[in-house]
Amino acid sequence: MTVADEVNPANPETESEEPIKQRKNGLYPGVSDELAENMKSGWADTELRDLKPVEQAEHTARRRAALSARFPGERLVIPAGNLKTRSNDTEYSFRSSVEYAYLTGNQTEDGVLVLEPTADGHTETIYLLPRSDRENGEFWLSGQGELWVGRRHSLTESEALYVIPAADVRELADTLREATGPVRVVRGYDADIEAALTDKVTAERDEELRVILSEARLVKDEFEVGELQKAVDSTVRGFEDVVKVLDKAEATSERYIEGTFFLRARVEGNDVGYGTIAAAGPHACTLHWVRNDGPVRSGDLLLLDAGVETHTLYTADVTRTLPVSGTFSEIQKKIYDAVYEAQEAGIAAVRPGAKYRDFHDAAQHVLAERLVEWGVVEGPVERVLELGLQRRWTLHGTGHMLGMDVHDCAAARVETYVDGTLEPGVVLTVEPGLYFQADDLTVPEEYRGIGVRIEDDILVTEDGNRNLSAALPRQSDEVEAWMASLKG
Repeated sequence: MTVADEVNPANPETESEEPIKQRKNGLYPGVSDELAENMKSGWADTELRDLKPVEQAEHTARRRAALSARFPGERLVIPAGNLKTRSNDTEYSFRSSVEYAYLTGNQTEDGVLVLEPTADGHTETIYLLPRSDRENGEFWLSGQGELWVGRRHSLTESEALYVIPAADVRELADTLREATGPVRVVRGYDADIEAALTDKVTAERDEELRVILSEARLVKDEFEVGELQKAVDSTVRGFEDVVKVLDKAEATSERYIEGTFFLRARVEGNDVGYGTIAAAGPHACTLHWVRNDGPVRSGDLLLLDAGVETHTLYTADVTRTLPVSGTFSEIQKKIYDAVYEAQEAGIAAVRPGAKYRDFHDAAQHVLAERLVEWGVVEGPVERVLELGLQRRWTLHGTGHMLGMDVHDCAAARVETYVDGTLEPGVVLTVEPGLYFQADDLTVPEEYRGIGVRIEDDILVTEDGNRNLSAALPRQSDEVEAWMASLKG
């Protein structure tokens, strides 16, 4: 069955309701009075009672309280976002805005969290779409009705789940148009909500709200660390899945690798956290190779950069560079071991009190040393690093914050992120790489077309760090033994 033939019910709508759109080429011209009446009745009571709050409810309450304290006397509006059209009448799978999900635990489209200022803080309301209306036929006539896309929670159910008073979001725009006093909104997710506030907000004030919400996620609480570990554990199993079917990938393409990992992500999580990079051979030298349509050949390396996203939207971000045959060649091992050594130096620099930049500097120093040693670039190493000459072959930074976004906390101020200091609860990636492009005439021919990256997800602890993805081997000989055990 295709998307609903949307037609107008026989009974006229009230003035406050939008007409239910009729598909231009629908097969039914309308609905008889008899059918409309029939569809209103004979349905069991499906209200869910005795619901328990979602696991993160106590954490989201604490986050909202901190946000309230940061902006006293101001109305704060945080939308989830809307469905986006993929083509004609089909939509992309919905993913809530991080800001909204972080503060509520809810992930449904069109939701909006509003904090209304009071004398001693804020009152909280989560605005949502209620259950589909059975009186006007929306539940079976609308393309977004429950018989087409599935049941949604009632407002009462939502209050129980998220421990926030709930109201009908369809009334919110009108309410906001009448609002007085200072208002801030997280922009870029809901055009209708922004339009309702257009004369009440400023870009500068709204950006400050976005920055504060980004910085709030720099240090993860125990719930978030647990979710990230779940994401990593599923990702490890996804990598194992890939190794077991490399022969099938050789018979097809990189797409087989992408699809294999995606199956694990959808079975154990919500989705992949970002577009999987399944880059074989010289494609490994393209940092964000997501076409995944190239050949997989024995004798080449496979750079697999992938992460499972949990049902609460926390994602892993792990990379391994694997010999398709199961064994590194001499030159592949030489380059791989240099990257491994750089990653070891980077991970060792991750500890509380260290500068955020320290792990990057440590890893880059090792890579620059190897490039000078191999005669790829003229030393001394200090000159190479000062001028950034190693970047021709290292290309990217050595890591980033990780959380509900794969590049988490991206809107944070430079002084609190890149120029900041690590503290317990920070989770970041350490991912040095060397990439010798296939057409790079400045390197020996045997290097060309080889790309290596090793990436792990690192939690800053009270006394150092913990590698959340340590279950995946990293040393070259251990990688070969691990692959042999999975294939054997």
